[in-house]
Amino acid sequence: MKKQQIRPGKPRRKYAFPIITERFLPHVMRFKKSLRLTAAITAVMVLGIVSMLLYLRFQSLPATSISQSSRMLDLQGQVIDTFHTGENRSSVPLNDISPYLIKATLAIEDHRFYEHKGFDMKGMARAVMVNVETMSAKQGASTLTQQLARNLYLTHEKTWERKLKEAMYTVQLEMNYSKDEILGLYLNQIYYGHGAYGIEAASQLYFKKHASQLTLAESAMLAGIPKGPKYYSPFMDMKNAKDRQLTILHAMKEAGDITEEQADAAYKEVLTFQPLGSGEQAGFAPYFRDYIRYIAVDKLGINEQLLNEGGVTIYTTLDPTAQRAAEDAVKNGLAGSEEQQAALVSIDPRNGYIKAMVGGRDYKTNQYNRALAETRQPGSSFKPVLYLTALHSGFMTPVTRFKSEPTAFTYDEGRKSYEPHNYNDKYFNDFIDMRTAIASSDNIYAVNTIMTVGADRVIETARKLGITSPMNPVPSLALGTFPVSPLQMASAFAVIANGGVKVEPIAILRITDKSGHIIYEAERHEEQVINPAEAYVMTSLMESVFEGGGTANRVSSIIKRPVAGKTGTTSTDAWLVGYTPELTTAVWVGYDKNRKLTLTEAHRAAPIFAQYTEQALSAIPPKIFPIPGGVVNVYVDPSSGKLAAATCPNKRLESFVAGTEPTEVCGGPAAKDTPADSTAKENNRTWWNDLKRWWKN
Repeated sequence: MKKQQIRPGKPRRKYAFPIITERFLPHVMRFKKSLRLTAAITAVMVLGIVSMLLYLRFQSLPATSISQSSRMLDLQGQVIDTFHTGENRSSVPLNDISPYLIKATLAIEDHRFYEHKGFDMKGMARAVMVNVETMSAKQGASTLTQQLARNLYLTHEKTWERKLKEAMYTVQLEMNYSKDEILGLYLNQIYYGHGAYGIEAASQLYFKKHASQLTLAESAMLAGIPKGPKYYSPFMDMKNAKDRQLTILHAMKEAGDITEEQADAAYKEVLTFQPLGSGEQAGFAPYFRDYIRYIAVDKLGINEQLLNEGGVTIYTTLDPTAQRAAEDAVKNGLAGSEEQQAALVSIDPRNGYIKAMVGGRDYKTNQYNRALAETRQPGSSFKPVLYLTALHSGFMTPVTRFKSEPTAFTYDEGRKSYEPHNYNDKYFNDFIDMRTAIASSDNIYAVNTIMTVGADRVIETARKLGITSPMNPVPSLALGTFPVSPLQMASAFAVIANGGVKVEPIAILRITDKSGHIIYEAERHEEQVINPAEAYVMTSLMESVFEGGGTANRVSSIIKRPVAGKTGTTSTDAWLVGYTPELTTAVWVGYDKNRKLTLTEAHRAAPIFAQYTEQALSAIPPKIFPIPGGVVNVYVDPSSGKLAAATCPNKRLESFVAGTEPTEVCGGPAAKDTPADSTAKENNRTWWNDLKRWWKN
């Protein structure tokens, strides 16, 4: 057997610790390979980053995105508003901006602005930690440069492509502009609400001064608005604005920009704001325009920047004829009063279209929309909700009688008592029926009614009609002691006017983008929530409010068409909510600070309603309220509530839900009509009486 030949070469290395070496050598070799691979990958990444930076350095920034005007159209397709898309902008150099404003903006938006290169890594890490702890995505970390890149070149859509482009443009901005230039660009293009773009326009809008003249308090106020103009504008919500101002002052103090004494003094300073729209016309339907923006942004989720700059078109339900009539009626109705306010909202009960809206006497001096305010007691104008419940309960009919006299009611199993009073302590001191109680607005009858049918049932009816404001099941509910907005009151009465069919009120029909593609379209929602016969009987009863002895009789000569409604008066509020077959309207008058009304001031709601209704419907022929099936009209004796025979001295044609009409007869053989005959008589009676009234007036 031959010996194995050993190949000549380098002798094998002898290790000092052979056992240890044999054990760890493979791991060391693998580590060295990984190290080489990591180094290679790092080198490629560095080379890629350097190449990308070189590419971005010599790549031109894109043209800034061009804003397109967005429009709001009325029901006839006419433009009622064009949203601001940069018109109210005035650029100024950075050295013409108050140092307080600059420091306030940096303190709250990006306090490491002069330290980072476009991306705040510490801020990002902090935001991630906060979001993980709170399991939300509320904490952001965008720098001013990132915000500028997004606002100049991109939309606000939340996509990875947009975020990647934002990062690239951020780098390019940092490469091509100095920090002061970036800050100047940012402060000259950011949106401060109410159509003001840039700090100079904002300073003029809010304080009527140049940006260079802003004080510490004013600067801290303005610096807080861009985060959410609809929440932090002092014109929209002063409490939110002051809270945000305080946050900014604390941030400036923490940054060492101001002392604690300066922060305290600035927060306590009473700022003098320039009235919104001062020196300009408020324009057409300003409260309605604000309502449309609120619906579009807060309810429908339309992006605010898209609304301001995206070229969208909003098709609304506003009727220009009705709106002009509403503005004229409020102006004329408040003539001679310097502080009294009014609100009017009008709805087409057949389709739910909001046709007109006035939220106050002067939008330029006060933008608070009282048509939406759920802070005012409706008083007796709430009683139709009560009486509709009574008709539905089966316990009461239009001839149910209660005695009108001072009465103390006990409830809660006798533990509590309630003693209502009639207006000016006037009582019939006799038994009256529902029609008389509604016409005269008798409170004793109303509380007797709620004690009969139950307060819980009244609240249930209110909810069916669309009233959502809080209410408690107590006797005073009958007298409208729980606040309801004019919009909800108009909506509730619209259900009765529409034969018990509830159609959700709408103000926006559709929204299209700049290419005409529909991005929102309203859906019609309707539901039969009240029996049609009960709704008609309620309408018939409320017609008496405008007839002799009714609380709105003084304006009956103005309205030359069938109309139903109810007045309401408290010490601080006066209402008239009423309708024709085509239009339901709620009118409120009062003072913002709950000041008591004089007799003259309390009587202004009805004339506003009357003038508006006639002017808005001037081109529409008068119509009677249609009588549905299930209604029986019979002659009754008002004093007894019994069927009126031929020998009865007093007769009144009364409407009943079929099956609830009286059966007892007064004065001999019954003078009862069949449903068909009585309906014909009622039609003839209505047309004849209305014709005589129109002829006389």
